Amino acid sequence: MKVLYTLVASGLLVFSAAHAADVPKPTAPPPAAAKSNDPSELVKTVADAMLKDLDADREGYRKNPEKISALVEKHLLPVFDTQYAARLVLGKHWRTATPEQRDRFVTAFYHSMLRNYGSALADFTSDRLKVLPSQIDPNGKDATVRTEVKRSNGQTIPVIYRLRKTDEGWKAWDVVVEGISYVKSFREDFGAEIDARGLDAVIERIEKGGKPAALEKKAA
Repeated sequence: MKVLYTLVASGLLVFSAAHAADVPKPTAPPPAAAKSNDPSELVKTVADAMLKDLDADREGYRKNPEKISALVEKHLLPVFDTQYAARLVLGKHWRTATPEQRDRFVTAFYHSMLRNYGSALADFTSDRLKVLPSQIDPNGKDATVRTEVKRSNGQTIPVIYRLRKTDEGWKAWDVVVEGISYVKSFREDFGAEIDARGLDAVIERIEKGGKPAALEKKAA
């Protein structure tokens, strides 16, 4: 099983269009835990809710990717700051991108991240997720939540969530699996490529399933 597919709380969204559609709008408001001063509670709440739904029909989710897509949209989308993450990835290129390019990149990035992290979601149960104690400033605007996920073979994988406090409460913007940050990997890998080939070419590559070299190596 590929290591990067161990991310429990990030789920799965299958990207099937040749050109990405708009990022789906949340079908539910963020959970009450998003307003809590303890972002660890939010991570646990979202993960537990997803796993509870999975437990109700695990085989059905294994066989039907579209069903897992709906599950992710329900639980993850309200608590993930997609545009903030995408802006960090683009860095200086965000300022020069057109509104259309920004929309396409945000959408492609969103689907790519969820696709790469989530396709083994159906292999996990709530007893395989452990949220570790975190030292978090209750008045701070940023937080790091450390968790551990146990794979079916017993191997423990460290998964770190980075969150920021918004007007809607805490939202995740990056996930680090075994020391590899998804946002950092995208920024470092595609920044030079944008300079060389242009933003449109990089967006098209991501839409077609391309990903940073660091993630390619981990998934091998």
